[in-house]
This record gives sequence, C-alpha cells and structure tokens, in this order.
Amino acid sequence: MTEDTKLLRIAIDGPSGAGKSTVAKLIAKEYDIDYVDTGAMYRAMGLKILREGIACEEGEELDNLLESTDVDYSNWRVYLDGEDVSDLIRTEEVSKIASDCSAIKAVRSKLDSIQKRIGRTRSVVMDGRDICTVVMPDAEHKFYITATAEERARRRYNELIGKGQEADYEKVLEDINKRDYNDMNREVNPLRIDEEAIVVDTTEMNIDEVVAFVKSLIEDKESKN
Repeated sequence: MTEDTKLLRIAIDGPSGAGKSTVAKLIAKEYDIDYVDTGAMYRAMGLKILREGIACEEGEELDNLLESTDVDYSNWRVYLDGEDVSDLIRTEEVSKIASDCSAIKAVRSKLDSIQKRIGRTRSVVMDGRDICTVVMPDAEHKFYITATAEERARRRYNELIGKGQEADYEKVLEDINKRDYNDMNREVNPLRIDEEAIVVDTTEMNIDEVVAFVKSLIEDKESKN
C-alpha cells in the first residue's frame, strides 16, 4: 500500500439481530471491498476452546491457547489455524461458547489486535459490537445499525421457522433482551453508540432500503472529501 492510497473503511456496530452483517456484506459487494465478520472470528475462537476442552475463563490455560491460535477472515471465509471453519462454527454450542468467551479480556485483546491490523491495511467493511469504538475508531464511515428488540425477535423467529426449526417467539425475544444486556454491560468493550456513528433504525425498513440509505450516506460524505 502506497502512502497516497485511499482506503475506504466502513465500521458497523449494533445489537444482535439488527441486520448489520447482512448490510455489511451487501455494502462490501457494492464497493467491491473486503468484508470481515468479527462475530465469526469469535465463533472460531469458541470452536478452538471447545475442541481443546478447556474452561472459557481467565487463566494460564486460556492464555497458552490464545498464544498458539491464529484466526483470520479472508474472501468471506473464517480460518482457524489455517483451517477453513466457516461451516463448523454455526452450531448453538459454538455460539454459546463464543458469547461467553467474548466477554473475556484476553480473548477480546487477541481478536481486537488481529482486527485492527486488518483495518489498518485494506479497504474493508467490518461489523461487530466494538468496531466503531475500539477496532476502527478512525474509520472513514461509522454506523450503528439497530431495531427494536421486538422486531429483531420477529426476524429471528421467522428465520428459524423458515429453516424448518421449532421456535417460540417469546423465548427468542427473551434471548435477544438477555444478549443486549450482556453486550451493553460487559466489563470489556461494551456495546455503545460511538459519538461519530450514524444511527440507522431498521425497524420499519427492508434490507434494500437500509443498504440504499447507508450507501447514500457514504457517497455523500465521500463527495465532500
């Protein structure tokens, strides 16, 4: 990368189920730049912890595992120690461990450093819980994508039913509210709205409308620079 190369870095934060990953992927395709799913990186770490059979808690055992672990996200796939684990990390078991370990300072520090390196070196759309605030605080474009808990629960419920899985709306809503509380109240890098981020409430919007709106904001700012 030369000194005068202009990077396009788009940071997206938001609560679970707001549609930020879908928006991020579509925006990345619109601009033909890399997309990084930080949630998938935490899931990969959760898979490693599950495979090694260690406790997801602070201590020497976890520190040693983190030191010998490499996680990368490239070409829309997540790699754990060089292995493509994109299709192995979508189980409920891995999701639970990923959620637990994401609150641990050593785990966040490890993945934050990897994500920061990616964000410094290439044009990218990155989504997660602390991208605007911690990982890419100097990103050219910052967004906080959200929706009401009820709407996010409805979307998740319909997704599960569409996949032929059993689901209970009230349980899904309970899980969404619990995840929000944990994300916003964890000790390390809690979910919050960055003061420079543009809040996009998608409750009354479909995905095409959200993408068009975000893209218009990006292009308006780019035209002024």
